[in-house]
Amino acid sequence: MPEVIFNGPAGRIEGRYQPAKKRGAPLAIILHPHPQFGGTMNNQIVYNLFYTFVNRGFSALRFNFRGVGRSQGQFDHGAGELSDAAAALDWMQALNPEAKSCWITGVSFGAWIGMQLLMRRPEIEGFLSIAAMANRYDFSFLAPCPSSGLFVHGSEDRVAPVKEVMAVIEKVKTQKGIQIEHAVVEGANHFFDGRVDQLMEQVGVYLDRKVGPEILKSEQEKA
Repeated sequence: MPEVIFNGPAGRIEGRYQPAKKRGAPLAIILHPHPQFGGTMNNQIVYNLFYTFVNRGFSALRFNFRGVGRSQGQFDHGAGELSDAAAALDWMQALNPEAKSCWITGVSFGAWIGMQLLMRRPEIEGFLSIAAMANRYDFSFLAPCPSSGLFVHGSEDRVAPVKEVMAVIEKVKTQKGIQIEHAVVEGANHFFDGRVDQLMEQVGVYLDRKVGPEILKSEQEKA
């Protein structure tokens, strides 16, 4: 898995990128938790999500927001981080001009950034929002939400309680033609301590149903 450095609005951005074997494969970008509370691209959930997409034939990228690791710049309370995510998608599209679609995935703070990017980029066809902090960040911009996706949260999340996330999901669900699904990992806290395997199982079931069989079949036929 190659280390990559690409240009962002605040300077260089550090990432890890795994290209797909198949030309025209979809793209996936995974956004990490809050930079000021230890969030990096090496977060265990981000790491596992990255390989979940790689194993399904996606070209996948995870990266450090500005001011994290070797990424230049300083924390910008979300606005700059959204620009970083947009620059990451631009960079991936330049490398993969035949890719027709993209999935965006975010964890905690990254979920908020990811959903904002979703609203701005019509090529994003699916999303995963893990432990979205609907109680701390405004998600009202998701009306209407342009793409279907999955919210996952822990039943014991005290940072972003399930009921707050459910209020957002129920509102978005009403939008015509959009399927918003949700899953709860029993016993999991905000960081899914000791429950990452259960989280990835929920994500895997959803992706297998949405994209997995088609991509995996094409890879098997190619082999």
